[in-house]
Amino acid sequence: MSTQGKSKGGTVLNPLISRRSFLKWSAIAGGSLALAGCSLNGGADEGGKPVANLTGASAGKELVIPTSCIHNCGGRCFLKAHVRDGIITHLSTDDDRTDSFEVPQVRACQRGRSQLKRLYHPDRLKYPMKRVGERGEGKFERISWDEALDTIALKMKEIKARYGNEAFYYVYATGTLGTTLYNCYAEFPNYGGPLQRLLNLFGGYLNYYGNYSAAQYYYVVPMMFGSMGGNSPKDLRHARLIVLWGHNPVETKLAGAGGAWYLQQAKKAGAKIIVIDPRYSDTVGSLADEWIPIRPGTDMALVSAIAYVLIEEGLYDQEFLNRYTVGFDEEHMPPGYPPQECYKNYILGKQDGQPKTPEWAEPITRIPANRIRQLAREMARIKPMTILQGWGMQRRAYGEQIVRGIPVLAAMTGNGGKPGSGPGLDMASPPVPMGVYPTGNNPVKATISFFTFTDAIIRGTEMGPQDGVVGVERLSSNIKFIWNYAGNALFNQHANIKRTHEILRDTSKVEFIVVHDLFMTPSARYADILLPDTHHFERNDITTSATAHIAGSSYAIFMNKVIDPPYECRNMLDICTELARRLGLEKEFTEGKNEEDWLREIVNTAKQKLPDFPDYETFKKMGIFKLSPDKEGSGIGFEDFYRDPENHPLGTPSGKIQIFDPRMYDKGNPKEIPAVPKYIEEWESPWSQEAQKYPLQAIGHHYKHRVHSTFDNVSWLEEAAPQVAFLNPVDAGARGIKDGDMVRIFNDRGEIIMPCRVTPRIMPGVIDIPEGGWFTPDAGGTDRRGCINTITSHRVNPLAFGNAQNTNQVQVEKA
Repeated sequence: MSTQGKSKGGTVLNPLISRRSFLKWSAIAGGSLALAGCSLNGGADEGGKPVANLTGASAGKELVIPTSCIHNCGGRCFLKAHVRDGIITHLSTDDDRTDSFEVPQVRACQRGRSQLKRLYHPDRLKYPMKRVGERGEGKFERISWDEALDTIALKMKEIKARYGNEAFYYVYATGTLGTTLYNCYAEFPNYGGPLQRLLNLFGGYLNYYGNYSAAQYYYVVPMMFGSMGGNSPKDLRHARLIVLWGHNPVETKLAGAGGAWYLQQAKKAGAKIIVIDPRYSDTVGSLADEWIPIRPGTDMALVSAIAYVLIEEGLYDQEFLNRYTVGFDEEHMPPGYPPQECYKNYILGKQDGQPKTPEWAEPITRIPANRIRQLAREMARIKPMTILQGWGMQRRAYGEQIVRGIPVLAAMTGNGGKPGSGPGLDMASPPVPMGVYPTGNNPVKATISFFTFTDAIIRGTEMGPQDGVVGVERLSSNIKFIWNYAGNALFNQHANIKRTHEILRDTSKVEFIVVHDLFMTPSARYADILLPDTHHFERNDITTSATAHIAGSSYAIFMNKVIDPPYECRNMLDICTELARRLGLEKEFTEGKNEEDWLREIVNTAKQKLPDFPDYETFKKMGIFKLSPDKEGSGIGFEDFYRDPENHPLGTPSGKIQIFDPRMYDKGNPKEIPAVPKYIEEWESPWSQEAQKYPLQAIGHHYKHRVHSTFDNVSWLEEAAPQVAFLNPVDAGARGIKDGDMVRIFNDRGEIIMPCRVTPRIMPGVIDIPEGGWFTPDAGGTDRRGCINTITSHRVNPLAFGNAQNTNQVQVEKA
C-alpha cells in the first residue's frame, strides 16, 4: 500500500499520530489551531478519485484521510481529516465532488465538524481503572490492562456458573452506531460487533428489543404494514403538500444528504409545508409556510377531528380505503369481529356517544376548530400529500396511538404508493449491499424491552409476557452483569434518574458493571471496571447510508484509521480477543482473522452483490462510494402492494393496512390498547391530579448541540446552542421569571436548576428542556446541567413496553 495520491491540500497519506502529538494538540486545542476545525478546505481529487494513500508522512506536507461520523443522529456523513506534522489540524467534508439532486454531497453538520474537540478532549479516559468508592460515586484508581481483563473474565465465569447466561445484559447504546465492525447496538444478529460475538460464543445474553428513539413506532408500524417502510427523502420533491407532524428535521436530520436538504428541494419545487409542533422549531423558521402549535400529548385528538371532517364533508377516498385497508367501516371489518368496532364508528361517536368534532378537539389541542377544518380540507384537496411523523410524540403515554393514527389520515385522503404520496410514516433510506461482521446466534431466547432493564435487575425472575418478556414464560435470573459499550443509556438517558441511581448503586443487585467509553460520562461513574475506548478516527471501519434512516441516496464510507490511540486506549475487537483467550474461546472468536481481514471480507461480500463496488484497496483510498441512482429503486414505500395488493399483500393478518387490528382487540384491554387508533388522555396531563401541583408539561426536544448526550462536553457547540430551558413569556411572567434567570424545574421525581430562555417559540403551558444534558448533581442531588431524565417517569407504554419520557408534569419557579 505505497501508491501515492494527490489532493488540493497536498500529499494524501496516513500518519500514525503518537501520544506526544496528542499531548501537543491538547495543550493548544483552545487556541488558534483548534479554530481551524471549522475550515472547509479541499482534500479530494475531483470526480471521486482516490483521496488516500496509507503509507507514512513527510514533514510539513498535509495529509487528507477519509473517515466518517457515526453517531445516532440518523446521518452517516463523510469527513476528511487534514493532518500536518502528526496533528489533525482540521476536518472538511464532502465538499469537492459532484453535487446533484440524484447524487448529493454527503456533508457533515456542525456536530461532525467538531469531532476534534472530542478526539483531543483533555478529559478522555486514558487508562483502565477499577472502582474504589461507592458505585456511582465516580472514584477509581488506575490498573493494568491485564488486571482489568483478568477481573472481567473471572467475573464472567463466576456469574455464568451461579446464575446462567440470562444474567448477562448488553445494555442499549448508540455512541458508535451504524458501522459494520465496531457497532455498539446489539438488538439484531450480526449487528452488535465483537462484544455481541463474544457473548454469543460464551453462551449468550439477555437481549432487548426496541429503542429510546422510537420504541412505539418500530413496534406498531410492522403490525400495521407488515414491515418497516416509507418513501425515500428524494420523493419529497413530488409532493404538493407536506405535513411535518412533530417532525423537526432541520435540527435532527440536518446532515448533507438528509431530510432537511430534501425538504428544501421540495419547497423550491413548490410544495406547501405545514408543521404541527408545540415548538416554533428551526424547521418552522426555515421551511414552513405555516406553524400549528399543539398541546403535547393531544395529537390523536387532532387526528380524530380531521378524520371527522373528512367523513362529515365527504372528502375521504372510499375506494382507496376499500382496496388497501381493513377496519375503516362496518362493511370492511375482519371476519369474526364486531362490525360496530370499526374506526368510522369511533370517529362519529357511535360507540362512546362523543363525535370527534373539531369543537370537541379545540379545548384539548388548543387548535381552533375552524383551523382544524381548514387543515382537513387542505389535506384532502392538495395532492399528492406526504405526512411525515416525527418520533417525539410517540415517546409519550399511549404513543402507539399516534403512530397508527397518521397513516389512517394518509389512507383516507388516498395517499400512498405514488410519487409524492406518502403512507404517513417517516422517511426510509434506500438499501446498500454490504457484508456483515458475523456475530452468530444468541443461544439465550429471552428478550426484554430495552426500557425495562432496571425492572429486570430488581425483579427479573418475576417478569413474563405481561411485562413485555419475549421468548420465555419467565426470566430465569435477574440481571447480574452489565456490559455498557459506548452508551449513556445505562443511567443518563434512562428515565427517572433517582430511581435508576438507587438500583445501580446497589452491588447486591447488579454484581458487576463494565463500561467501555471515551469519557467519564454519568453512566461510566457506575462501572466496576472502566475501560478507555478508541475514537473512531483511531480504528478502521465501514459505515453505510443503509444505517442512516434520513439518507436520500445510497453510499458506503470507509472509515480509515487516521491516528493511533493515545495513552492506553484500546478498541473493542482487541479487548474481546483478549477476553476470548482468557475464556478459552480465542480460536472460535478470531477464526485467525484480524481487523483488516474482517473488513476485507465485508468489502468482498459487497463486491459480490454489486460488481461495480470497488475492491478493498480502492475503497480505502476513495473513502466514499456512491451507488448509481438507477440501483436505488423507485423510493416509493410498499410499491408492489399499492400497485397490486391481491398479488403482493402486506405481511399483516389481512394482507392490508390494519386500521382495525384483531391482535390488539384480542388483548382485552380496550382502554389502553384499542383495536382502532384512538385519543387516550395521558396518565400525566393538564387534566390529571398531578397538574394541581405541577401545572406545566415538560418535553425534551433533540437539540442541535448534541446527538442525544454525545457532544454535550464540546465547548464549541455549547457556545452555539447553550443548554437552557425554553419557557413562554406568559408562563414566565406569571412566575416573575426573566430571560436568563436561573430556574428550578421540579416534580416528585427530582429537580433541576438551569438557565431559562424566555421565548414565544414554545407554546404556553409547556417548558422545553433539550434532552441529552449530562446529569450533574450538587451536594443535595439537584441536577445543575439540565438532564431532563431527572424529572421523567419510568412507566412503560402498554403495547410496545417502550418509553414515555416526554409525558411529564412539572412546576417551575425562579431559583
